[in-house]
Amino acid sequence: MTTLRPFNCDDLFKFNNINLDPLTETYGIPFYLQYLAHWPEYFIVAEAPGGELMGYIMGKAEGSVAREEWHGHVTALSVAPEFRRLGLAAKLMEMLEEISERKGGFFVDLFVRVSNQVAVNMYKRLGYSVYRTVIEYYSASNGEPDEDAYDMRKALSRDMEKKSIVPLPHPVRPEDIE
Repeated sequence: MTTLRPFNCDDLFKFNNINLDPLTETYGIPFYLQYLAHWPEYFIVAEAPGGELMGYIMGKAEGSVAREEWHGHVTALSVAPEFRRLGLAAKLMEMLEEISERKGGFFVDLFVRVSNQVAVNMYKRLGYSVYRTVIEYYSASNGEPDEDAYDMRKALSRDMEKKSIVPLPHPVRPEDIE
């Protein structure tokens, strides 16, 4: 049986099978530790019965309550290739949404590569919509051009009028994001 539990420091040495996927954004250990220290409730791991890590979600709460922009943010969601299509990503997203709901968020947002249509379609099935396109959000390597991202959002119950998900009519640049 799969266990969904809080991520802990030891997991940093066990999640290479997940992070080696080319579509997974990887970070330095201090970045993961910062999230673990500041938003531990938003950092959840799926563990197989034998102790192998199957996937994880890492996020945070951010924004302004006064401007109705307080929200949950998905920084990273990844499932190891051998554990995909089991519903783990959907369950991890659901857990982050529930945490954001309890913290009074208006919405949950995330950034995804425009080219990652498998992920874009999954997020759409989970109720997310494209709020805006962010031009050249992802830095490329090997001389490739930088890649655009979709900023996708899902309104939570606090946003009764769904104002947080009304799409912007034009793309923005990374420096325009608050």
